[in-house]
Amino acid sequence: MNSSYEYINAMTRPTRQRDDRTRWQGEKEEDEADEDVDLDDLDPEDLVRTADGELIHEETGLIIEEEQIDPGPEWRAFNHQERQEKSRVGAPTTQTMHDKGLTTTIDWKDKDAYGRSISSRKRSQMHRLRKWQERIRTKDAGERNLQFALSEIDRMASALGVPRSVREVASVIYRRALNEDLIRGRSIEGVATAALYAACRKEGIPRSLEEISEVSRVERKEIGRTYRYISQELGLEMKPVDPKKYVPRFCSELDLTEEVQAKANEIIEETAEKGLLSGKSPTGYAAAAIYAASLLCNEKKTQREVADVAQVTEVTIRNRYQEQIEAMGIHS
Repeated sequence: MNSSYEYINAMTRPTRQRDDRTRWQGEKEEDEADEDVDLDDLDPEDLVRTADGELIHEETGLIIEEEQIDPGPEWRAFNHQERQEKSRVGAPTTQTMHDKGLTTTIDWKDKDAYGRSISSRKRSQMHRLRKWQERIRTKDAGERNLQFALSEIDRMASALGVPRSVREVASVIYRRALNEDLIRGRSIEGVATAALYAACRKEGIPRSLEEISEVSRVERKEIGRTYRYISQELGLEMKPVDPKKYVPRFCSELDLTEEVQAKANEIIEETAEKGLLSGKSPTGYAAAAIYAASLLCNEKKTQREVADVAQVTEVTIRNRYQEQIEAMGIHS
C-alpha cells in the first residue's frame, strides 16, 4: 500500500512543479510586458478610476495607480438622516464666529439625548449653564468686540440676502483689519459694514452703498470713507463694478421680461466700449440702460419707478439715458 502511494506521489510531483514553473514564468512575462508599456503613449480617455480607487487602462487592463487612500467614512448612509445619525464630527470651522465655531454650544431645546422633555429643575439648571457658557466663550474685551462685529456682519448679510461665502470673506477682511490695528479711532459697526461691502464686490455680488447703509447703523458717507481706507491699507484689489451685474436684480424687481434684460445688457456693452462708463455710477448707468430698454421693448416704466428700485435720482437716470441714446445714434 505504501509503495503504491509513493509511486503515485512520485508521478504527480513533476507535473505540479511544471505547473508552478509555468505559472511563474507567465506572471514574469506579464510583469515584463507591463514594464515595456510607455505611459505617455496611453490615451487619457481610456483611463478609468474604479470604485476601489485604482486607475486602470480600460483596453489592456494595466493598473496605473493603486492603493489609494479613501478619505471617506468607514460607514455607509443612504439618506441625510442616516448620515446625521452616524456622523461623529461637528460643524466645520467658520470665520463668521469669533472662536471659529470650535467651542461647545448648549442646545436650547431643553430635551435629553432621546428627545424627551427634561424636568423643570433640569431646565433651570441648563438655563444657568447656558448663560455661563455664553459668558466664558469670550475671555476679554477684544473677543467681545470681535463677537459683536461678526454678529453685525451676519445680521446685515441676512438682511441683504447674500450667500454664505460673502459672510466668510467679510469676516476674514474684518479680522485682517483688526490684526493690522485699523479699527482704532473708528466705530466697530463702520469697519464691519465696510468689510461686508468689500466682500460683496470681491465675490461678484455687488450691493450699492445705499443698499448697504439701509441695513447698517452707519451713515453712507462713513461707510464709503472707511471702505476706501481699509481697501488701501489691506491692499484689496477691487475691479470696477460691472453695471450688467445689477441688471437681473433690477429687472426682476420691476417685473420686466428677459427681452428687456438682454436689451439693457446690449446697451451697456455698446456704450461702455465708447468710453461712456468711465467715472459714472454703475447703479445709475444700469438703471438708465434698463429705462431705455423698457422703452425700446414697449414695456415702459417711469423714471421714478426705475429710480426707486436702483436707489438713484431721476436726474441721474435722465442724464445717463440721454448720453446712452446719443452714443447709440437713437433720437428720442
